Amino acid sequence: MKTEITELLGITYPIIQGGMAWVAEYHLAAAVSQAGGLGIIGAANAPAEWVRQQIQEVRKITDKPFGVNIMLMSPYAEEVARVVAEEKVKVVTTGAGSPEKYMTMWKEAGICVIPVVASVALAKRMERCGADAVIAEGCESGGHIGELTTMVLVPQVADAVQIPVIAAGGIADGRGIAAALMLGAKGVQMGTHFIVTEECWVHENYKDMVIKAKDIDTRVTGRTTGHPVRALRNKMTNEYLKKEAEGAPFEELEMLTLGGLRRAVIDGDVKNGSVMSGQSAGLVKEKMTCRELIEKLVKETEALTKGCSLYE
Repeated sequence: MKTEITELLGITYPIIQGGMAWVAEYHLAAAVSQAGGLGIIGAANAPAEWVRQQIQEVRKITDKPFGVNIMLMSPYAEEVARVVAEEKVKVVTTGAGSPEKYMTMWKEAGICVIPVVASVALAKRMERCGADAVIAEGCESGGHIGELTTMVLVPQVADAVQIPVIAAGGIADGRGIAAALMLGAKGVQMGTHFIVTEECWVHENYKDMVIKAKDIDTRVTGRTTGHPVRALRNKMTNEYLKKEAEGAPFEELEMLTLGGLRRAVIDGDVKNGSVMSGQSAGLVKEKMTCRELIEKLVKETEALTKGCSLYE
């Protein structure tokens, strides 16, 4: 499974683990990288020194490439941007903003920069400012989402830019990876299925809820506020959607979700917490190690694409 992405990042398989806030810490990132994919540390709103510690912990476990996801709206974004440059991390993925002001610093440190995009216009802009690749993320994904689906977004982005495109959103098995490659992607980013791996530190209640999820079990809150978020339906999402339909002010709605992801991930409160998950949860049926998952994904993808000229 050699593609432009495996060559660019120095990895065995074109499978990237999503930089999920509160979920993607060093145990998960190291396990994914060690298994041949690209593990990602999710910096989220964490302070810079926490991110530095996470980077150093990954390096104790594996010498394989890994990355850091930086949420550019974080109050610590500038400090984290400097830390990844100082630590010379192989890859930085970005979301919630534009990484343009950090591009020179990262390039001088030899970092591959891969922004997450939800539109063709943003993909073109990222290419112009020097991005090495882009992650075209459809609205099937968990957490903060855009409007377009993966099926329509990926081929349009692939047609619009010369740099490699990585598909994300709704991918949980080899069928999804094969489809993404057919759409013009050179790799995929997956989040939801990695949540239930043995190395992922999230509470077992969270993992069990993902595994039990059916096709219709995700909800999108915050569409009216301009901050849509996909999560598994529970008491919190039901209350949020009810208040949102009644026209509750943004501040009241925000109070419902404040600290919600931490409550679900760490405390296991899957009734009142925010159990962020993609629509692909309905395809996730069992817990396994990261190596077992990646080997399964590769086997499925190769069986489906046998005889197709998808790899360079």
